[in-house]
Amino acid sequence: MPTILSISGSPSPTSRTARLLRGLDSRLTVQGHQVIPLDVRTLPAEALLHADFGHPEIVRATELVARADGVVIGTPVYKAAYSGLLKSLLDLLPQFALEGKTVLPLATGGSTAHVLAIDYGLRPVLASMGPAHITPGWFVLDKHIEVGKDGGVVVDPSTREALERLVDQFSAALSGSHSAGVVAA
Repeated sequence: MPTILSISGSPSPTSRTARLLRGLDSRLTVQGHQVIPLDVRTLPAEALLHADFGHPEIVRATELVARADGVVIGTPVYKAAYSGLLKSLLDLLPQFALEGKTVLPLATGGSTAHVLAIDYGLRPVLASMGPAHITPGWFVLDKHIEVGKDGGVVVDPSTREALERLVDQFSAALSGSHSAGVVAA
């Protein structure tokens, strides 16, 4: 069973990004993956800002990345870029922390003006970390993500369908790589 680390780079405790990720985590779990959520905002700010590589929580986060077969990375977009909080974590990971892994980048934001933040901001950083495969990413408008009465996420139907297809492609790429014992570039 492949292990997926689902990283939310949102600083907000009521984050649409995190809610969206946790909904997708459920879909991946049903598909037979072990999913481990990581909200970067729960890591000690001082350790992130002072690049304390030896802090126990940073060491634990680095170990989670190392153990994962695949990584889903979600971030809100601020000023046309992925969050500084996510950048702080990525800066503390080893240079090739994503080596051999399959990665799915996702972003949320208030305007379609930020839709290219994944391809021009996040994807190059992720690619520099050595993943075997970065699947197509997806940008979701904030207005397409609502909180349901049960506290779960409700996603606009057309957006949900597109996301489910991407998550299924990510799952298939991860499962195929995992069962074959090798990861194709």
